[in-house]
Amino acid sequence: MTDSAIAVPRPGRVRAAWAAAHAPAAGVPRWARTAAFAVPLAVLPSSLWRIAAVALHLPIIRDAGSDASGNLPPWLPIELYVVLLSVVSELLAFTAVGLVSTWGEVFPRWVPFLRGRRVPTLAAVVPGAIGATVLTVLWTWAVGMLAFGRDLAGDRLTADAPVNFETWQGVLAVVAYVPLVAWGPLLGAVTLAYCRRRAQGA
Repeated sequence: MTDSAIAVPRPGRVRAAWAAAHAPAAGVPRWARTAAFAVPLAVLPSSLWRIAAVALHLPIIRDAGSDASGNLPPWLPIELYVVLLSVVSELLAFTAVGLVSTWGEVFPRWVPFLRGRRVPTLAAVVPGAIGATVLTVLWTWAVGMLAFGRDLAGDRLTADAPVNFETWQGVLAVVAYVPLVAWGPLLGAVTLAYCRRRAQGA
């Protein structure tokens, strides 16, 4: 077997492929591109916090005991669930980048049957608008409840809650989750810019 047959892509080629795949679409304003790339960055702190607290068992959260798995099926460890949840969250957040990139307007070559075809505007705008609305309401509600010492159901947090917001661990949790409030508005702004740009180019 020759060396070329087992050659690993060079970093320069990887960077070039990444740049080509995420090249900004024509007419994308700078603010929209910045906002799109800010979305996965806003989601990242909470994802890392979950993995550190639950999957890696770092001492940044109170031990929740045997009820930590909640309603998860017995075959799904909570550690694996948290990692998968964090990865899926980041992938969903990264779709905002598609609203400012060429792959958000023309299907990439690796998409079977659709490669090279134009992405229908509504196929991106409708999920983006729904997602922006749901995320804005959800995370505004969640952070608002935590600010008043309550959980998502509106019940007052007890002293034995997994996170005590009067400690440094609680402050760390707040710092990790507060950026999620920006996810919905940022996605909404980028979706609106995408809709306008596609309408003008139609």
